[in-house]
Amino acid sequence: MKITISRTKIFAAPIGLVATLLTTALTAPTALAQQAATPAATDQKPVALPVSGGNPIITHKYTADPSALVKDGTVYIYAGHDEAPAPQERYVMHEWLCFSSQDMVHWTEHPSPLNVKAFAWAKDDAWASQVIERNGKYYWYAAVEHGTIKGKSIGVAVSDSPTGPFKDARGSALITNDMTTEAKISWDDIDPTVYIDGNNQAYLFWGNSICYYAKLKPNMTELDGPIKKVEGLKNFTEAPWIHKHDNWYYLSYAYQFPEKMAYAMSRTLEGPWEYKGILNEIAGNSNTNHQAIIDFKGQSYIIYHNGSIPTAGSSYRRSVCIDYLYYNKDGTLKRVVMTSEGVKPAKQVAPAAAPKAKATSSGN
Repeated sequence: MKITISRTKIFAAPIGLVATLLTTALTAPTALAQQAATPAATDQKPVALPVSGGNPIITHKYTADPSALVKDGTVYIYAGHDEAPAPQERYVMHEWLCFSSQDMVHWTEHPSPLNVKAFAWAKDDAWASQVIERNGKYYWYAAVEHGTIKGKSIGVAVSDSPTGPFKDARGSALITNDMTTEAKISWDDIDPTVYIDGNNQAYLFWGNSICYYAKLKPNMTELDGPIKKVEGLKNFTEAPWIHKHDNWYYLSYAYQFPEKMAYAMSRTLEGPWEYKGILNEIAGNSNTNHQAIIDFKGQSYIIYHNGSIPTAGSSYRRSVCIDYLYYNKDGTLKRVVMTSEGVKPAKQVAPAAAPKAKATSSGN
């Protein structure tokens, strides 16, 4: 029997993950004070953030569902903003945030480039998103609650700059819940990710309980053909992400609930996809698990969130983290070690071996 889990349900964090809280307890109590003292995005000026010294990389705001873009020697992280005040246990998200770095350690916060209000047809819920560049323009695919069509939907915003501001590229949703009727839920059209293959064909992947995909037209704002299902994914929940390495495509995704992360491999974006196993365990004190995988200066990274800030941190107040990603000789992925130490400043030459660090998360 297939069980679909709503994000609105509340689950207790596994006991084994309490270690995550302890490893950050010495540094994280200042998080809420920093949040009050840091200039707001409405100041419309980039702000250089203090170095966190490890994971999470951002401590003055709660950040969730990260995606990432590498452009001209800079990494841009786009994240949702968890705003639910403690002790409320629900997702409150109205805007997306943007951070940039040239070494993966020193980060600059940019004014919020996109808010749900930019989509006049949307009601609320700034859920997971991704930004991709094509022909000098930047396209932001975002999951929101539709204002008139029941359920979640996917919109597209566009900008001439990776830091925005972004505006609605269509004036309507690209994907609405009535376009995908097999899953009998209202939140299956979430978590968009886009990849452009070697033939310049763009693909959109998304979903909850079912992983969908479709081709995009060159304008990046219209579908180019039917919506199809990805087959071969074991226990797919949500959060698909596509990346490529040595002629292999990788589709990583949130697995079961509470969510671990798993992945599959294929020679083409249209499959067939072969399930390869678990990529990381439950991310400390977070029911959800959402990732971005990038290469930067010769090193592979995985960007994800957990709920490890003790000051009211939880699955509804998440924080972005970064760790290294490594490949086996056959192209499969090594299990990710989630750490409190995080990564070192990026150099052009990749580290020869995985960092020896103490994991901050355990399994079930």
